Amino acid sequence: MTADTAPPPRPYRWSLSAFGGGRPDQLGTLSAPREPSTPGEPVLSELTAVTAKVLARSDGADLCFLGRSLDSMYDLLTGALEHSPWDGRLLRLPVSCTADDHWSPAAGRRFREHLAAVGLEPYALARRKRPIALVDVVAWGRSYGTLHRHLATWIEESREPWAVIRRKLRYIGVTSRCRSSPNTRRWQQDPDNDWVRTLPAGHVTNVSLDHRVWSHLANDQPKVNESFPHWNWFDEPSTLTPRHHQVARALAEARYFTEAGRDTAVREELIRLMAREPGFAGREQRRIALALRTRATSRTGSGTRRPRAGTRARYRTGNR
Repeated sequence: MTADTAPPPRPYRWSLSAFGGGRPDQLGTLSAPREPSTPGEPVLSELTAVTAKVLARSDGADLCFLGRSLDSMYDLLTGALEHSPWDGRLLRLPVSCTADDHWSPAAGRRFREHLAAVGLEPYALARRKRPIALVDVVAWGRSYGTLHRHLATWIEESREPWAVIRRKLRYIGVTSRCRSSPNTRRWQQDPDNDWVRTLPAGHVTNVSLDHRVWSHLANDQPKVNESFPHWNWFDEPSTLTPRHHQVARALAEARYFTEAGRDTAVREELIRLMAREPGFAGREQRRIALALRTRATSRTGSGTRRPRAGTRARYRTGNR
C-alpha cells in the first residue's frame, strides 16, 4: 500500500486524545451509562504497572495494539504522551485474527491492507528506522501466529530482505500471571508457535498481568467497538459510529483511562516502574521517560474532568 492508497475500512473509534497532533472528539452529547463505569483503582494500578513494562521492553519501538483487548492501555498511553516530545507512534490494528481456516483469498488480501495501514507492509518494514512492536493479550498465541504467518508469506513473495525485517519486528504478549515453576510452559514453546525462533532473542517477550485484570480486559470489559472478524472486513455497517448497548459504558471507561494517563501521578508512576526494568538503561527507554516527565499540560477540549490531584499514593500499589 502506497502513501496515496486509502486504508481499508475499519471500525470507527472516537479520538479521545490529541496525541499525534489530532484533535479529540467532542463527546458531550453522548448519554451517560446506566450503571457505574469507573473500572476502579486496582485495575488502573495493575494496568499502569504492565504498561510501564511494555514501554521498557519495547526498546523504543512504535507500539501497535492488535485487536481490542488492550484498548485501555492504548488510551492510557495516548493520555500520558499527549503533547509530549516523544516522536514514536501508537497504532491500533483492531482486526480479529485468531484463525484463518475459513478466510477467502479476498479476506487474505484485505488482511494485508490492514497490515499495510499500520506500517507492516514488507517494503515499509525493511526501510523503517524505528522498530515496531505488536502488543496483545496472549493465552496461546494464535492471533500472533496467524499474523506472522501471513506476514512471512508476504515478505517471501515480495523478496524484501528478511534479515533486515526480523530486526525491526517485535511481539509483546501480555499474559495472565500465574505461579512460575520450572515446569511452566509458555505460549512461545508451543510447537504451533515455532515461528518465534525465526526472530532474534528478546524480540518476543512477555509481561504478566494479574489474572483478574487480564480476564477483565480480555473477556469481560465492554469495548467501544464490537469484534471485527474477517466476515465483517467488507461490511460497511461495521465502520459506522458504534451504537451497541454497551457503548456508553465502554466510552466512559476509555475516557477514564485517557484522563488517568494525563494525571501527573500516573505518569510519574510509569517512570518509576520503567526504571526498575533492566532495559531502562537503554537510550530509547530513557527518551520515553523524559517525554512522560516533560509532557506539556494543556486542556484538550474533550470536556472531561481530570482525576483528582493529590492522590499519587493510590498508584503505588501495583507489582511491588
